Amino acid sequence: MSSDPYILITADTHAGGSHAQYREYLDPEWRDVFDEWRGGYRNPSQSHYGTKKMRNWDLEIRSRDQNSQGVVGEVVYPNTVPPFFAKSIVTAQPPRPEHYEKALAGIRAHNRWLVDFCAEDPLRRAGVGLILPNDIDEAIRDVQWIAEAGLRGGVLLPLIPEDCTWLKPLYHPDWEPLFAAIQDCDLVMNQHSGQGLPDYGTGPVAEALWISEVPFYCKRGFSHLLMSGVFERYPRLKYILTESGCSWAPQMLAQLDRIHYGVKAGAIGEMDYSKMDWVLTEPPSFYARRNCYYGASFPSLEELSGRDEVGVEQILWGNDYPHYEGTFPYNLESLQLTFGGIPDRERRQILGENAARLYNFDLDALRPLAAKHGPTPEQIETPLAEIPRDSGCYLFQNALHAQAAV
Repeated sequence: MSSDPYILITADTHAGGSHAQYREYLDPEWRDVFDEWRGGYRNPSQSHYGTKKMRNWDLEIRSRDQNSQGVVGEVVYPNTVPPFFAKSIVTAQPPRPEHYEKALAGIRAHNRWLVDFCAEDPLRRAGVGLILPNDIDEAIRDVQWIAEAGLRGGVLLPLIPEDCTWLKPLYHPDWEPLFAAIQDCDLVMNQHSGQGLPDYGTGPVAEALWISEVPFYCKRGFSHLLMSGVFERYPRLKYILTESGCSWAPQMLAQLDRIHYGVKAGAIGEMDYSKMDWVLTEPPSFYARRNCYYGASFPSLEELSGRDEVGVEQILWGNDYPHYEGTFPYNLESLQLTFGGIPDRERRQILGENAARLYNFDLDALRPLAAKHGPTPEQIETPLAEIPRDSGCYLFQNALHAQAAV
């Protein structure tokens, strides 16, 4: 076993601009509309911001934080509220038709900002660009722009909630030109937990139900793409569902395979498929193994239990910086809790090498940074002395509850 420090590349971080920054990245014709939208609000001076807010865009703060956690590379999803949105796009529904034009201007401002954000530290940052599903032709233009701009994190593929009836689901043929464009541009298709849910309304019960059903809805893109034959028609596509673990995947894939074999045989129970042309040549698990990845983020050992079946080389770690539910500032403790007993070769793959392969990080260029900041095998294999009690990370919260139940 090598004693070299691990090259930690987090496949799950978030960043975004401030209102003042985004304004400058808007097309000029939208700036007066933007000022009206935010009600004349002006961002306070830099000194007025809290450190957590500034972690979204401040190079010095972000680099210091990530170095302190041993992290030398990051895949960057959006975080702050882009122009004309009510919330972060990671949890927002796709825009309604009457709001689409403004939303398009907003996500394009974010994409331009993201290019400059990644250019501050191009070795370490792979930005995930944004597209909208309302107009496939415009989405294709944005895909091509994202590729030409060098956002090697790829695209955040929208999930379509069932109550967004003005949009077609991912398995609809209308999406085909977009999938072709993403493949042609050799970009990763990313989906992130928190997308794809219907509108539950407001209040504590609605919020609790929303949270309870995030795991179900975030996986619908995975099954819709697999069962509709997207990966058969576009075999070079690369897809990842982030902040999702992987222990759920073997059971889901077994179920999808059973459906596939039943349809090919012509019947499932009383349902007759004998006169239908099925879209898959191979079972869904074949395409999952070839085309799909799992952004496990800060997994527990139980959440990694499916790693042998889905493929260790398909799993990516993340720290969800700067979210409260992420591992900061207890990243080493999270690694000790989960990865201490996992073989060194698997650790190196999950903690960085898989992300480097998927998102084109230069491992040789990152190695000196890892030598300076990265955790060593000895550190990770040191048993966790105490579970952090002041962390909002559910990895630690669940471990504390389990400990109390013993």
